[in-house]
Amino acid sequence: MKYKTRFRKITFAIVLLAITAGLCACGMFPEFEADIEENPESQTEKLIVIGYSQLGSESIWRTANTASMQKAFTKENGFFLIMENGRQRQENQIKSIRSFISQRVDYIVFSPVTATGWDTVLQEAKDAGIPVIITDRMIDVADESLYTAWVGTDAHAEGKKAGQWLEQDLKKRGLQYEDINIVILTGTEGSSAADGRSAGFKEVAQRYDNWHILAEGCGDFTPAKGKEVMKTFLKEYSDIDVIVSQNDDMTFGALEAVHEAGLTTGIRGDIIVISFDATREALEMVKEGTINVDIECNPEQGEAVVELIRRLEAGEEVEKKNPVEEEVFSISNVGLHMDERTY
Repeated sequence: MKYKTRFRKITFAIVLLAITAGLCACGMFPEFEADIEENPESQTEKLIVIGYSQLGSESIWRTANTASMQKAFTKENGFFLIMENGRQRQENQIKSIRSFISQRVDYIVFSPVTATGWDTVLQEAKDAGIPVIITDRMIDVADESLYTAWVGTDAHAEGKKAGQWLEQDLKKRGLQYEDINIVILTGTEGSSAADGRSAGFKEVAQRYDNWHILAEGCGDFTPAKGKEVMKTFLKEYSDIDVIVSQNDDMTFGALEAVHEAGLTTGIRGDIIVISFDATREALEMVKEGTINVDIECNPEQGEAVVELIRRLEAGEEVEKKNPVEEEVFSISNVGLHMDERTY
């Protein structure tokens, strides 16, 4: 389907209201105020206006993801960005999307905190003729025409990669026939990232009768919660062989709990650690052998979204789903990529 922008001539009064009511309250993008004051009408009329709802700021990865969007949606690139922080609450994001609709933005871009519950507000955006682009996580809606396209990470593939890595690592160690006890620290309940990584890993795990998933616990993608859940696991189970932690921040918390319990992790440790995200701090731990493997979840999505919007502006067809490239980092290859990791 081809989309054309309907609301390019957004008025200065509406944009100023958006900034006053939303952006300044969050302490974001003060540079836009100065730009508009110089020549308000010309500043807004020449730019593609983006309403962007980021789900929150719960992790290092999320900070990098936000920075990627900010870097891509600049006035130099032809955009005016209105961004709001959902603070990990779906109701905040729905409120932001409705605000973007009322402001008659050209595109709505959002990273959903959960997979379900978007049908009504996205129908409102469709009725208003505003294309919606989903980033990072995926949504589950009855009618896929409610959004134009998705750009993000393939959580199911990430989980599957984790299982495949463990499969190969156990074979290399000659442990493929041993009983392997696994605990999983999951991310935010109902998020496509958590659900996809769990499903992908279990797709591999179910092939092996000797892989035993002892427990799963929601660490909500944060270090504090990850540590809390891991401490509970350690009290309940004395024979944990593998930790699957669905993001680096939870992994940092889990590692604290493990080390405080007097146990070791990594390639020479008591417990194998599989993490996700591949932030620089975590990759340093992979390099030193504390974390065995880190499955990349690529936060650099801004340029891909910009390219997709440019194609829509040109009246071109676009793919519905657009996954970004992702790597698997272990001690064998992590040193080759450290210099390029900026987050």
